[in-house]
Amino acid sequence: MNCDYFCQQSSKGKTEMQKNYAAIMAGGIGSRFWPASRTNKPKQFLDILGTGESLLQATYKRFLKVCNKENIFILTNEHYIDLVKEQLPDIQDFQILAEPARKNTAPCIAYASYKIEQIEPNANIIVAPSDHIISNEDEFVRIVKEAFDFVSQNQALCTLGILPTRPDTGYGYIQYREDTATHDEVYKVKTFTEKPNLETAKQFIKSGDFLWNAGIFIWNVKSIIHSFQQYLHEVSDAFEEVKSFIGTEKENLAIEKAFSECPNISIDFGIMEKAENVFVIPANFGWSDLGTWASLYAEKDKDYLQNAVSGNQVVIYDSSNNIINVPKEKLVVIEGLDNYIIVDTKDVLLICNKDHEQKIKEFTQDIKNNKEREAFL
Repeated sequence: MNCDYFCQQSSKGKTEMQKNYAAIMAGGIGSRFWPASRTNKPKQFLDILGTGESLLQATYKRFLKVCNKENIFILTNEHYIDLVKEQLPDIQDFQILAEPARKNTAPCIAYASYKIEQIEPNANIIVAPSDHIISNEDEFVRIVKEAFDFVSQNQALCTLGILPTRPDTGYGYIQYREDTATHDEVYKVKTFTEKPNLETAKQFIKSGDFLWNAGIFIWNVKSIIHSFQQYLHEVSDAFEEVKSFIGTEKENLAIEKAFSECPNISIDFGIMEKAENVFVIPANFGWSDLGTWASLYAEKDKDYLQNAVSGNQVVIYDSSNNIINVPKEKLVVIEGLDNYIIVDTKDVLLICNKDHEQKIKEFTQDIKNNKEREAFL
């Protein structure tokens, strides 16, 4: 990427579509999807659903409906640059923003914001994870366009809140008031709550004014940079210092320096929970964050005994409510198991009760602490 590209860009005469940008976060390890998700190829690069495309590829195609392809940026760890290029051949080098270190979502979002600002100073940006499922894409596109319209006219930070279907303790919650509608379906956010216990989650659902936090954000680039300056000045100071190098051959070194000065902090905790100008659009477009094997189980088709099977040679006896993910060509016989996660890869077999799947992170940490087994992560 060189200065010529930036110099040729101008807001003048651009359509609203040309001012729309997407920043897709694709740098996570996906440890809760181990052993399918590995450090060298995390879940966003896998065809988890068996559709013939990875979660990243599906997300990219989805955003082509609201942004021009040259306006879609991929935020990823520097180790995954080749994977991104392999899976998204239309992406140019300048659209891949490599994080030199994993420091949660705030620093990588700041990087994307300062990069996009140099290309389009009045850009509207949607920031989203690369590994979510959205089954009703038409409704998703409609809501995103509504959000783009709102943030283009208001100095606001907007998020999409999912209408909850159950008292789930795995999600954060957004509280809003229906009497605060400011722009069609847009409401003022009252509070953010991190993952609650079951009793609290039940109360949230009963109240009717809480939404699941999907981690999808929309804002104008000016609004988010102003928010960094106001609430996370350590991050904004780091990027202000190096922004003149963005778009030059010195960009990588500059970003490495900026990241070294940034705290490890999420955008939710650093800005969204503190800012006064946060709004939410309640949404229902068939969303799942695919955070765990159980969430994948909920999305998969099941047999008459409620087994969700990925594999062509699986024979099941007296077993029900399982998620089974095995190599297509491998003969697998399962007997007498109920409510289990069964994942077989070339070198790892995982058998874990679905109710205990939160322990998978513990398993991977224990393996990491064993030098002889690190290669299996």
